[in-house]
Amino acid sequence: MLGRRFHLLCVASLLSVMLGVRGAPAATPEAYDPWPGLAQDIFNNRPMNDGADVIAIEMPYRAEDAAIVPVTLRTKLPLGDSRRVLTITLVIDQNPAPMAAKFELGPDANVTEISTRVRVNNYTDVHAVAELSDGKLYMTKTYVKASGGCSAPATKDIDEARNRLGQMRYRQFARPSQGPTSGAREAQIMISHPSHSGLQMDQVTQLYLPAFFVNELRLWQDDSLVLSMEGGISISEDPNIRFTYVSNGAKRFRAEARDTQGHVFRKEWKIDDSGI
Repeated sequence: MLGRRFHLLCVASLLSVMLGVRGAPAATPEAYDPWPGLAQDIFNNRPMNDGADVIAIEMPYRAEDAAIVPVTLRTKLPLGDSRRVLTITLVIDQNPAPMAAKFELGPDANVTEISTRVRVNNYTDVHAVAELSDGKLYMTKTYVKASGGCSAPATKDIDEARNRLGQMRYRQFARPSQGPTSGAREAQIMISHPSHSGLQMDQVTQLYLPAFFVNELRLWQDDSLVLSMEGGISISEDPNIRFTYVSNGAKRFRAEARDTQGHVFRKEWKIDDSGI
């Protein structure tokens, strides 16, 4: 469905150029709004509620580097609200594959903030859609000026990147005024992976590199799910996810990642008394 939508977008752009050549006014990029079609394809046209009081999305208005644009998703449910955020879907409307990532929040982890880095291919709206335990969808959006992020050349040598493929690092930060083994924390998982988008060209062979990226990531404290991610080509090279959660006193943190070539990467870290 998303491939068909991308194909229609390309056809519309080509017709616009042809009309411009013949003297008719060419349509501006802003004239086409892909969101209604994306909402139908990704969310089966389910009703969207105003998410201003549920979910926030933070991105720079003008990106410094379109291949590594920072994005932060933050839940805003007030204390005492009986609802829970089940998933957050990040959609970069004008990207070739618009659904950048879908995050599932662990039922007991109380994840309230997720940050990562994404590729942005054109000036675009970026939507964040939260599904809550009441069965409803809540949407908010922002606008980003960036161009060429999905086709930007890889920053690392291809052979070097593959030698480090799947290496994972984990950092955990205890928040002020919290005990050593419980309370709110910030953590970060970093995965070495070239995350080729399929639109990048090998600078030596001048051939396009096949799409090759991390499409699944799961994180646990002991055996309790903290966070999972279903990723796409919009996640930047060397995926980096930073998030908040509430510790359950676990003594270990586990990660499992999979990529589109079937590689599975697993690692486990002990959490000492300081929480690090």
